[in-house]
Amino acid sequence: MHIDDNQNPFSLVADFEGDESSVFDVEMEATLPILPLRNMVLFPGVVMPVAVGRKSSLRLAKAADKNKLNIGVVCQLSPETENPGFDDLYHIGTMAKIIRILELPDRSTTVILQGMSRFDLKGIVSDQPYLTGMVEKLEDTLPSKNNKEFEILVEACRERTMQYIQMSDQMPKESMFAVKNVSNNMFLVNFVCANFPFPIVRKMELLREGALDLRTVNLLKLLNKEIQYSELRAEIQRKTREDLDMQQREYFLQQQIKNIQDELGGTPQDQDLHDLRMQAQKKKWPEDVAKTFHREVDKLERLNPQSPDYNVQLNYLQTMLSLPWQTYTEDNLSLK
Repeated sequence: MHIDDNQNPFSLVADFEGDESSVFDVEMEATLPILPLRNMVLFPGVVMPVAVGRKSSLRLAKAADKNKLNIGVVCQLSPETENPGFDDLYHIGTMAKIIRILELPDRSTTVILQGMSRFDLKGIVSDQPYLTGMVEKLEDTLPSKNNKEFEILVEACRERTMQYIQMSDQMPKESMFAVKNVSNNMFLVNFVCANFPFPIVRKMELLREGALDLRTVNLLKLLNKEIQYSELRAEIQRKTREDLDMQQREYFLQQQIKNIQDELGGTPQDQDLHDLRMQAQKKKWPEDVAKTFHREVDKLERLNPQSPDYNVQLNYLQTMLSLPWQTYTEDNLSLK
């Protein structure tokens, strides 16, 4: 096993050696120290770095490391909960052993964990000096040896995971080497489940499934859906970028034309705008009409004189000027 202490996604490049059933064939005590995690889900066999911030969690990690105790790792329902209780936790978790405790230069502490068997958290029996929970071991079912269908499923998951990493801007490209070099099928499936940026609810659905082949099928469905979303987002961004580039190009060209025309001593558009504004000064129209007229003149100024819209806008403004605003005649209504 090789461990890299960098805490990027897929940061621990590791593989499982030996009989994979040994991960699950471990004795589980009736009660375990419980380590709540805010945004992480640990899967059997997976090695994961966990930043420990709470004082109670730090006491738990040091006590378990000193006494060679296994611990129970569960995820919180809400990462904002500072002191979670039983109702603040997902009840499906993973028993883990502590591989190493790292005291970092910034005085923070990172604990390297390796997952083993899954359990069902039945209740909390103590919250001092850290959480202790009553647990019940859950059985995990592995596919039979040389199961070709399972091997094809695993390879499909590997390919789709690498495809997503290649498309993603958020995941480092070196993650592809981690996925590519994992040889153990059980470990690869759980490795992707734990490290891939699925919502926590989806990860918990994967952890709840005890049959590894069914978990692999569900993982492949999620990977396909995420890739479809990524392709759709990329297509939308490409179209938006093209539209924006076209608008910027048209604006730039219009500004260039305007600058050239200014250098040549003005344009017919300048004369049109000047005439419209001069005629408007002589009009005795209501204030709201005047505001509308000047707003439409400003719109005309932004239009390209060569576009069809320019003449439509100009005719509209000329029509406004031609109307007899507040100009009346004295009518003779006497029939005689």
